[in-house]
Amino acid sequence: MTTLQNTSIIPFDPKYAQDFANLNIEWLEKYFVVEPLDVELLQNCEETIINKGGYIFFAKVGDEIAGTFSLIKADDDVYELGKMAVSPKFQGQKIGQQLIQFCIDFSKDQHWKKILLYSNRILENAIYIYKKYGFKEIPIEENPLYKRSNIKMELDL
Repeated sequence: MTTLQNTSIIPFDPKYAQDFANLNIEWLEKYFVVEPLDVELLQNCEETIINKGGYIFFAKVGDEIAGTFSLIKADDDVYELGKMAVSPKFQGQKIGQQLIQFCIDFSKDQHWKKILLYSNRILENAIYIYKKYGFKEIPIEENPLYKRSNIKMELDL
């Protein structure tokens, strides 16, 4: 088992774009279905996220990409935490929590006002961790961006 000390969080590099897509598709297919918006964001992540003022980060363990998340620009100082995934091989090693902590620290450094996220209540562990890090449930739109979303949360920074 890999120790946490070997985990580094790195910014987007085009050579990892396929890892970004693969990690997300893997969990989406396990729990839900890959929706058209997912395909657009995952297959063209540089164009749809990075070039629109967003960010993508990766958790790297040794030479392997273990997890990922994105910050998608929603407004000038509001970003959506999205496309977070950890490889099944690395689950249970607190990599998701390291990614969330990095996300919060990075967002504060940018002087943003808040982080939003959409999830689904069947992902109990994820919801528990989001709450642990201070995210609060807020009302969700009538027609959220993703059909699978049934909970919306925010973190005021």
